[in-house]
Amino acid sequence: MEIAQRSNIVLDWLIWQFFEMPKFLWRVWMNYFNFALNLFSLKLLLKTFFAPWRRYAWRYPRGFDVGEYLSTLISNTFSRFLGALMRVGLIFAGIFFQIFVAFVGAIIFILWLLVPFIIAAGFLFVLFL
Repeated sequence: MEIAQRSNIVLDWLIWQFFEMPKFLWRVWMNYFNFALNLFSLKLLLKTFFAPWRRYAWRYPRGFDVGEYLSTLISNTFSRFLGALMRVGLIFAGIFFQIFVAFVGAIIFILWLLVPFIIAAGFLFVLFL
């Protein structure tokens, strides 16, 4: 018969609490961070900053009609301005969401590391109150 390998449960818990789970939490946090980047597509929004909003663009007339030409120019300019304005809003929303993910992730990560000490402090507080 083989002798069962003895393991210290406290040591196993300490390794899990302070080494394994923080690595896992870090990976999860980075997944959320990447999700937030992809959700708002900040890179694409910056690349297409002055593109017409929802691809609303009018074609210029074939003949020489100054009124139609100016009307189309104003409509296309307005569509590009509206596209830039909407993209500014989406970029700000994406940046705020990234900050939120970073802030919440940092709080969860720090709290995870402090939970054993908070619990121990709570027991000591109750015992010696």
